[in-house]
Amino acid sequence: MRIGIFCLTLAYCLSQFYRAFLAVLSPVLQADLGISADDLATASGIWFAAFAVMQIPIGEALDRVGPRLTAAVLLAVGACGVALMAAADGAGQIQLAMGLIGVGCAPVLMASYYIFARVFPVSVFATMAAWIIAVGNLGNIAATKPLAWAIGAYGWRGTLWGTAGFTLLVAGAVLVFVRDPERVARSEKGSLLDLLRMPALWPVMLMMAACYAPGASLRGLWVGPWFADAFGADAARIGTVTLFMGLAMIAGNFAYGPMDRWLGTRKGVVIGGNLVVMGCFVALWGLPQAGGWATIAIVAAIGLFGSTFPVVMAHGRAFLPAHLMGRGVTLINLFGIGAAGLVQMATGRIHAAGEGLAPAGQYGAIFLFLAGFVAAGLLIYAFAQDRTD
Repeated sequence: MRIGIFCLTLAYCLSQFYRAFLAVLSPVLQADLGISADDLATASGIWFAAFAVMQIPIGEALDRVGPRLTAAVLLAVGACGVALMAAADGAGQIQLAMGLIGVGCAPVLMASYYIFARVFPVSVFATMAAWIIAVGNLGNIAATKPLAWAIGAYGWRGTLWGTAGFTLLVAGAVLVFVRDPERVARSEKGSLLDLLRMPALWPVMLMMAACYAPGASLRGLWVGPWFADAFGADAARIGTVTLFMGLAMIAGNFAYGPMDRWLGTRKGVVIGGNLVVMGCFVALWGLPQAGGWATIAIVAAIGLFGSTFPVVMAHGRAFLPAHLMGRGVTLINLFGIGAAGLVQMATGRIHAAGEGLAPAGQYGAIFLFLAGFVAAGLLIYAFAQDRTD
């Protein structure tokens, strides 16, 4: 089982890499293919949309087929998407490729969570869920300065061909080494509708949307164009900024992992962290062209305090029956990833509407929107039923 979990963790590193790599690729794609920032926002949104749409069938597959085949087959589809992107010559192919990559990345984290929920004690779910995200964020790190270096050394096409081959190799390793948990003996039937009828889940799912989408939008897309337009940053400098944010996200996931057991609350941990995130986006709205270490520190703080995804997932997992575990964790994840895709597209429209404005106005509007999105989620989540194990 340990080798299988290692393979799934490696696959999740790739998932983190692919959801974030456009921030560093954007300058070379714009220069070589003439793709606009709005086209890239749409491509990033398509990745999240494809990822989100796949959550429902993946949940069914995890409960019926198991995590091994589900993750391996779809990750191979993602490898094909990376290959298509390496050969692309326009925005349409980039967007199709991002959709295929989103499909490929969609099952890997939920396959891991399914195994954690079925095989390990309930009390350690949040810690294990956080740690795999923390380790997986090495893929996020790889999408910063290392990616910028690889693009400089091998070109963006050569770099993507290499990652396509590696992704296919990891898919094969998942197929060989992952072991499915024992099937649940189903004394009762259930469906996704049973989960949607649970009032306790709704505030948690909406908070998942609010806690994940804003940070993912900043890290995965806007930090690159924002630093390029506002501060004249090149790919290397953007790589440095995203590296700091990625390291902060790793630290945040390790810190949040055991916090619900230490403090005896999940709801309080989530609310506290996201209040800080909301304040950081307000600060960026007020000072979008401040530059220097102050801006980098705010961006890193969003990565650090915004890493509440595993605590929210553990909060929702506490309400799920065993026979609906696969569909439950993917449903909660759907709200996070689906919201991220919609937010990417919405912020792309905001960016386009601000065309011709100074970066302070154009990007400041995006940051204010993201602050409001977090605030709306917190307002709803305030009525959630706390649950610890």
